[in-house]
Amino acid sequence: MYPRLSDLLNDIFGIQITLPIQTYGFFVALAFLSAAVVMYFELKRKEKEKILHPIEKTRIKGEPATMRELTVTALVSFVLGYKLVGIIINYNNFAENPQDFILSGEGSWVGGLVLAAVATALAWWEKHKKKLAKPEKVKELVHPHQLAGNILLVAAIFGIIGSKIFDVAENLDQLYREPVRTLFSFSGLTFYGGLIVAAVAVSVYVERNKIPWRVNADVVAPALMLAYGIGRIGCQLSGDGCWGVENTAPKPEWLGFLPDWMWAFRYPHNVINEGILMPGCEGSHCHILGQPVFPTPFYETTIAFIFFIILWSIRKKFSLPGTLFCTYLIMNGTARFFIEQIRVNKRYEIFGIETTQSSVIAILLILTGIAGIFIIRWYHLKVLIKRK
Repeated sequence: MYPRLSDLLNDIFGIQITLPIQTYGFFVALAFLSAAVVMYFELKRKEKEKILHPIEKTRIKGEPATMRELTVTALVSFVLGYKLVGIIINYNNFAENPQDFILSGEGSWVGGLVLAAVATALAWWEKHKKKLAKPEKVKELVHPHQLAGNILLVAAIFGIIGSKIFDVAENLDQLYREPVRTLFSFSGLTFYGGLIVAAVAVSVYVERNKIPWRVNADVVAPALMLAYGIGRIGCQLSGDGCWGVENTAPKPEWLGFLPDWMWAFRYPHNVINEGILMPGCEGSHCHILGQPVFPTPFYETTIAFIFFIILWSIRKKFSLPGTLFCTYLIMNGTARFFIEQIRVNKRYEIFGIETTQSSVIAILLILTGIAGIFIIRWYHLKVLIKRK
């Protein structure tokens, strides 16, 4: 496994470098970037087809910098300078464990104060250069695709919050033992928690910007599927614990053409240090699972990419807004439900049936997708009848 991106690069190219970039974090960032690109082009296409339209916004031109703007700039710049200069001074410590360093109190007061002063002065000067004797209101058109970055930012912030809330709810014992580390750790993010909370936040944001939430839901459906697949690559390469249950069964003959790790894998050097110590290994990630398990992140990546191709190829055939997203819900829920049967997760007993949080949500997503398609079609038919 490759806890850091440099571990992967060193293995591929036979070099020896140390980069403070976690493999899982890198692929999560890549997933968000890929989603943004897909959304950008989809929003642009829908505007071209007159499904979406630019909106007119008013802004004040020639205003001086406000105290609030300067204060926010100073605070953000101080934190960045405090940590960035601290990273330069203590690079080896940072590269060894970026997460712990970022969440710690280590840093440089001088670096923070200098960057805060410079950034605040520049912010004031930029506003001062454009200052007018009498600020005036100006109107400008904002195209839907120009909001792709903002939509992604809203989804990222509330997605992380939601995924953390669901994970904490599932691990209250860990929250009690280590409250700060549990709340601010980048591990243990629950995808469905992020999906639900981000969906609500994004729906509110796009409605405020005159983009119907059902249209936007269809825009993000292929993007979500692609992002999920890319994110799971990070899970597989880093060995973050999202693997399956033990699999000691011999590989079936009909799968003989596949590498053994695709059937059962022990995740050596996994990032969470799960399993037993590897003889002769030195460093911070020297554990390997005692028994091989199903490499479920690999399965999920494969399924997600296949589903993305399907959604992308059929997206123009859905005339009723919201039905493509409902199709995504059915696909996502079905894939996750079956993966949960061989995936390690905390299990609960509901009505005498042992299941997992994700299995329950997966079933609800499938039912929501099916019901959504029927409701959208029924509503559309009702509108057509009224018009006649």
